[in-house]
Amino acid sequence: MTAFDAHDPLGIDDLLSDEDRAVRDTVRSWAADRVTPYVADWYERGELPGIRDLARELGSLGALGMSLTGYGCAGAGAVQYGLACLELEAADSGIRSLVSVQGSLAMYALHRFGSEEQKQHWLPSMASGEVIGCFGLTEPDHGSDPSGMRTRAERDGSDWVLNGRKMWITNGSVAGVAVVWARTDEGIRGFVVPTDTPGFSAPEIKHKLSLRASVTSELVLDDVRLPADAVLPEAHGLRGPLSCLSHARYGIVWGSMGAARACFDAALAYTREREQFGKPLAGFQLTQAKLADMAVELHKGVLLAHHLGRRMDAGRLRPEQISFGKLNNTREALEICRVARTLLGANGISMEYPVMRHSTNLESVLTYEGTVEMHQLVLGKALTGVDAFRG
Repeated sequence: MTAFDAHDPLGIDDLLSDEDRAVRDTVRSWAADRVTPYVADWYERGELPGIRDLARELGSLGALGMSLTGYGCAGAGAVQYGLACLELEAADSGIRSLVSVQGSLAMYALHRFGSEEQKQHWLPSMASGEVIGCFGLTEPDHGSDPSGMRTRAERDGSDWVLNGRKMWITNGSVAGVAVVWARTDEGIRGFVVPTDTPGFSAPEIKHKLSLRASVTSELVLDDVRLPADAVLPEAHGLRGPLSCLSHARYGIVWGSMGAARACFDAALAYTREREQFGKPLAGFQLTQAKLADMAVELHKGVLLAHHLGRRMDAGRLRPEQISFGKLNNTREALEICRVARTLLGANGISMEYPVMRHSTNLESVLTYEGTVEMHQLVLGKALTGVDAFRG
């Protein structure tokens, strides 16, 4: 019988193939070398310096558009993509957000709904990280209810003219292309917007207290004129952007467990070394109770993510099941981080440790791409057959 592993108490590693482990270990090694030593400083400064270099490096790893096929994309399985998200978020949620928005939102929208010309033009350079993408859905007045969006696209001859604003857009001010959703006379449509188009601007949002090592922007569209072929031909209505969000939410199911793991590991190491009342903190019953509860929720969450990944690989994953994972894992990850903070005492708020940084990041992860309440209602509707979103 193999020895008990405090970092893999259920032996989840046994569920992974050699290729799965190779993907995980490659991303973990890259994050340990290129992110972990520097991210506390980036977070404190509220910036992500060298984001273009990081994007190219992630592209060389095959991490951008990782689960897509063709056009320079890696064509990896869903579990492998999930493992990459977990390792990236164990370093910082902002880095995983960079990858998620690039691959699961902007690239996924082009790959699934774009014309062949759009795919050929944008996807290879996005897969390599030479071009960064963003995804414009959320608006200043409409987050959880995208059906109320005010951004409009009007026909002018054969052209489209876009006007409106999008808010809380990751990668916005460094993007070379934006996938923007707008209301038209034909319903909601998606548009491929090169960011050097006149009338497009993306001022960066400052003074954030979460996701500080990440680029977050507003998108402003002021009479942005686009040719007829800028529209995504296969996307009609809200089903288009919502399917992109489902793909991105799947990455969050895994990624949130990465942040939780980092905080659990920090708490476990700290309590083994820190002495109070003549012995290590780990020797007290209340400490062990906290660590046990944290480990149970962490590894239950990883098992849930793994199960959803296998369902996605089999083509059987439903949006309601993704909501199940996003709801559970983000809530439990945040609670794990909060408990870790108590075990570290005052040191828990120090940037010398990752706990408070992950905790504040997870406050955003908890609510972006679907708040707790939205996912509860998605599950509530699936369970009862009654739609309670509007009353």
